[in-house]
Amino acid sequence: MTDKPTLNVGLIGTGFMGKAHVFGYASAQCVFDLPNRFTMHSLADVTEDVATAAARQFGFGRATTDWRELVNDPEVDIVSITAPNALHKEMALAAIAAGKHVYCEKPLAPLASDAREMAEAAEAAGVKTQVGFNYLCNPMLQLARAMIEAGELGEIRGYRGIHCEDYMADATGPFTFRHDPAGGGALADIGSHALATAEYLCGPVARVMGDCVTMIDSRRDGRGGHRAVEVDDVGRAFLRFESGATGSIEGNWIATGRKMQHDFEVYGTKGALAFSQERFNELQYFDTADRTGRQGFRRIEAGPDHAPYGLFCVAPGHQLGFNDLKAIEVAGFARAIAGEIDEPFNFRAGLRIQHLVETIQTSSREAAWLDV
Repeated sequence: MTDKPTLNVGLIGTGFMGKAHVFGYASAQCVFDLPNRFTMHSLADVTEDVATAAARQFGFGRATTDWRELVNDPEVDIVSITAPNALHKEMALAAIAAGKHVYCEKPLAPLASDAREMAEAAEAAGVKTQVGFNYLCNPMLQLARAMIEAGELGEIRGYRGIHCEDYMADATGPFTFRHDPAGGGALADIGSHALATAEYLCGPVARVMGDCVTMIDSRRDGRGGHRAVEVDDVGRAFLRFESGATGSIEGNWIATGRKMQHDFEVYGTKGALAFSQERFNELQYFDTADRTGRQGFRRIEAGPDHAPYGLFCVAPGHQLGFNDLKAIEVAGFARAIAGEIDEPFNFRAGLRIQHLVETIQTSSREAAWLDV
């Protein structure tokens, strides 16, 4: 049997999402029959101590404080970018120029114009790209989409989506890179997930009416003073889909008590679906064909019938986790690199989400409906 080719991975950033990328690569090649293998080759972070410790923990062969050195290493095949949002563009463009495939966390870039430059550069260079929207890899979301496309819900009339967390709820918390205008705010940071899910399930959004609000207008700056916050803490939008359906989304990082609420509801003429990330191995389904007196939402529980769940566990109800979704995302990217499938969510798709975000932000400033 011919050995599978190896792809050398270079990781920039070793925080929450950096670790998630490592788990994704490690799990994907164990769970899936991929066309290639991964080697954790090089890792970059801001200090030598952090980089060296992370390389030792994650099994990388090299550590550096210079991400440019990593990007330009001829042995590196894939560059994974999990650095702060404002740095994505420079890092990605450098990696593309060096001929690397790029896996970048969302949001792709603070501005749609930056995201467009990144997408066009990747397409011109012929490299493969992936943006980290791993919630879309959940078998329950894939089932929901299949049910909608098959007409099981009838004509889709309405949609509600929300992504709420509370990691910015404390007004005494410090100013972070996410509060910088280049970071994007709550709508770009987590509302982008709500937008991606809305279009994944219901198709393109045609018009938006936005409302972006800053509730905590200053934060400690780390030097004994305070710095003004210009980005939104809550971003909401009414949506009109090309299909004629209407809906709404919300991105909120000051939602007290919420750790991971990525929820949606879809309403059709024949039925409805409801989903909560807090119980993300379940999908609730209402069927109008059920006889009177027996109607109600019923639970569909994730199991081996919902690919690729069965590759992780042979028993239903034992549940997938967040990092399993990352492994599914990595597997799709690996197959795209090998030319087996199209890129599941490339830079062009990431540009689309950033374009939606900016249109909603503009709509909020102008207090008007805007075409996308």
